Amino acid sequence: MTTTFTEQFFKYTAWIWTALVLLFLIAPILAVIPLSFNSEPYFSYPMPGLSLKWYADFFGSERWQDAIKTSVALAACVTVLATILGTLAALGLARTNLPGRSFILSIILLPMIVPVIITAVATYIFYAFVGGGIGVNLIGSFPGLVFAHTLLATPFVVIAVTSTLAGFDWNLARAAQSLGATPVTVFRKVILPLILPGVISGALFAWVTSFDEVVVALFISGPNQRTLPKQMFSGIREQISPTITAAATVLVIFSTLLLVGAELMRRRSERLRGVTPA
Repeated sequence: MTTTFTEQFFKYTAWIWTALVLLFLIAPILAVIPLSFNSEPYFSYPMPGLSLKWYADFFGSERWQDAIKTSVALAACVTVLATILGTLAALGLARTNLPGRSFILSIILLPMIVPVIITAVATYIFYAFVGGGIGVNLIGSFPGLVFAHTLLATPFVVIAVTSTLAGFDWNLARAAQSLGATPVTVFRKVILPLILPGVISGALFAWVTSFDEVVVALFISGPNQRTLPKQMFSGIREQISPTITAAATVLVIFSTLLLVGAELMRRRSERLRGVTPA
């Protein structure tokens, strides 16, 4: 009886503590969302009234629309590049006999470990060196911003696909090769369908990474590449407007939906591998 009571006590205590930590983490977000419906152009509680005019300004303003279009186009390009590079890297790292596998993996994951400000400065210096050496100016260009964001997004794809490959049965690929299938056919018909949930999860994380990134964009992008986070940052510096709260709310909802989709893909991947979801 005592053991059961003690176990239940620690179980519910852990749940309560987890809920408090979660509340602490999301409290700033919960404070921003109601302010996006404020009828007056200032940030205060209680709100004098409710209005959707800040959402109308966000979706109707040409400035914000251009920022959304730039972010969507940028995130789409980054997602494609990062998914291809990350999947190929994960397939190579899945071979346990690869020399220096741990060192290579640590290099690939460096953009996740190093502070993003250091990555931004290093990328800016590298682009300046490339521009001065071979005459290719990547600073202030859309391709330069795509390459910089791909650097940040690829590690997330590598982690997602590597996790999926952890339970992959390579005998299936060997069996297909023994039947005369080419490496491309083996990948397309055998490997890709089984690791597809991990690939999609990695692609979703790559999209979110690019869509929400602002530090690298401040260093690399030019006046014609105003992404949505950069537009929000500029709005805070130049003129504080409640439209920023509407933009933040849209970003939170969009990112949450993508992360829920990634979690569903992860659970589907675990079911396909015969693993019981936690």
